[in-house]
Amino acid sequence: APQMARSFSTPGNSPVWSLGKLNHVAIAVPDLEAAKAMYRDVLGATVSEAQGLPEHGVTTVFVNLDNTKLELLHPLGEKSPIAGFLQKNKAGGIHHICIEVNDIEEAVKELKAKNIRCLSETTRIGAHGKPVMFLHPKDCNGVLVEIEQE
Repeated sequence: APQMARSFSTPGNSPVWSLGKLNHVAIAVPDLEAAKAMYRDVLGATVSEAQGLPEHGVTTVFVNLDNTKLELLHPLGEKSPIAGFLQKNKAGGIHHICIEVNDIEEAVKELKAKNIRCLSETTRIGAHGKPVMFLHPKDCNGVLVEIEQE
C-alpha cells in the first residue's frame, strides 16, 4: 500500500514538513528487568539491552516489532520525569507516542506558531541519537507526543 504522508503547508502552499511513521510507543515500567523478560520470554519479542539516558532521566529498553518499536522507560536519577508518572500509575502504563517528521526544526517552528506548547526551548538528542521534541499533552488531546527527525 502506498504510504500516506500528511503535509503541512505555508501560506505559499509549498509543504515544508510532514509526519512520517510511528517510531515507537513508550511505556513506563516500575521493574525494567521484569518488563524486558515479559516481552522477551513470554511474548517472544527481540529486546535491546538497557541504555541509560541521564540527560532525559530514563533508562530505556527497545522491544522490536515488525512495524514499530515499544520503548520501555524506567526512572534514572533524581529528577526523572518517569518517577512522577509511576507515582501516579504504580503498575506503569503508556507514557508517550513518538512520530517521525522529515524536518523537525520547521515542524517545531510551525507548531509553536500554532500555539502547540513544546516541553523544551529547543530540540534535544533522543534515544536514537536524533533530534526530538515533546509536545504538551494538553495541546495534543491528552497524549504526550514526541516528534523525532526521521
